[in-house]
Amino acid sequence: MDILNKLKNLDAYPKIKDDFYDRTRSGGLITVISSIIILLLFLSEIRLYIYSATETKLIVDTSRGEKLRVNFDVTFPHLACALVSVDTMDVSGEQHYDITHDIVKTRIDHTGNVIGSRQDGVGAPKIERPLQRHGGRLEHGESYCGSCFGAEKSDDHCCNSCEEVQEAYRNRGWALTNMDLIDQCKREGFVQKIKEETGEGCNIKGFLEVNKVAGNFHFACGKSFHHPNLFVPEILDLQLGSFNISHRINHLSFGKKFPGVVNPLDGAQWKEPGLSGIYQYFIKVVPTIYTDIRGRKIHSNQFSVTEHYRDGNVLSKSPSGIYFFYDFSPIKVIFTEENKSLLHFLTSICAIIGGVFTVAGILDSFIYHGQRAIKKKQELGKYR
Repeated sequence: MDILNKLKNLDAYPKIKDDFYDRTRSGGLITVISSIIILLLFLSEIRLYIYSATETKLIVDTSRGEKLRVNFDVTFPHLACALVSVDTMDVSGEQHYDITHDIVKTRIDHTGNVIGSRQDGVGAPKIERPLQRHGGRLEHGESYCGSCFGAEKSDDHCCNSCEEVQEAYRNRGWALTNMDLIDQCKREGFVQKIKEETGEGCNIKGFLEVNKVAGNFHFACGKSFHHPNLFVPEILDLQLGSFNISHRINHLSFGKKFPGVVNPLDGAQWKEPGLSGIYQYFIKVVPTIYTDIRGRKIHSNQFSVTEHYRDGNVLSKSPSGIYFFYDFSPIKVIFTEENKSLLHFLTSICAIIGGVFTVAGILDSFIYHGQRAIKKKQELGKYR
């Protein structure tokens, strides 16, 4: 019993009988307000506990020999699909021209409606120099005498058009079964295709795999026609020197998508004031690792960008188009999703309840004793 009595003396929360309580309206109002505040803070802590927070850390990027995936979706309202080529090159000397894989081009009209779509790459088909009667290709300064593909009447008989080849076959009584193999027919069909797409636009969507070194990729206009090994005299009448490179970037990203990523060029569009200019984007790529709450890592990239336009009147060896020059930051960003521990959550809840009630008690005591002091002074004033 002595031990129990001593334990009773240690009670830090002495109880007061209900007869000694003095309840006030101000105390009731403060209780209601403090309860609402506790409830709101409690819900906020619940939300922070359930949903993860993201911690950020910066380290030096030491990765080597990796590949960079470039995802793009670009629309050219005034440039035909057959006139655009996608090329890449980097500081290591690796170059790829007229890339055809993993890219879809869609022909669109002047209002943006889809005309046709095909997954056969981007850029004009590679048209080699015309095939000569003797079997070789047309050399510079040499007169053109096309092959009749075995249907020649004499040694000096030339077939310089698809119609002349067909006529030679008819004269022989032969059937021309596959015109796609006839050089003249193939070339004339390509020129007709370019003429048919005049006035159309093009949407180019796909991805590239490039080395993780500084470099560039670009959408060049008519580059295939200007290659020194190509000679297409019929195309000279199509005025390929003037291109409108107005464009809209629907999407551009480097690597996989991760939560919270912002791609600054998504939705960007630009209208060219003249013709045959070069629009340049200078991109700084920041390697990024995102680790979710389950420990799964997403290796990706963020980027910042600046822009520059160079008018076509300025002398340049580069063909008209839009160019994306990218370089890499030496710093890697690591995002990590983290949840609060249960002990941290309980500590926060106790701090909220105790803190609010303590502040509310101090405020209530101040108001209560203030009211009593004022009331006492009023009563003293009545007796004077």
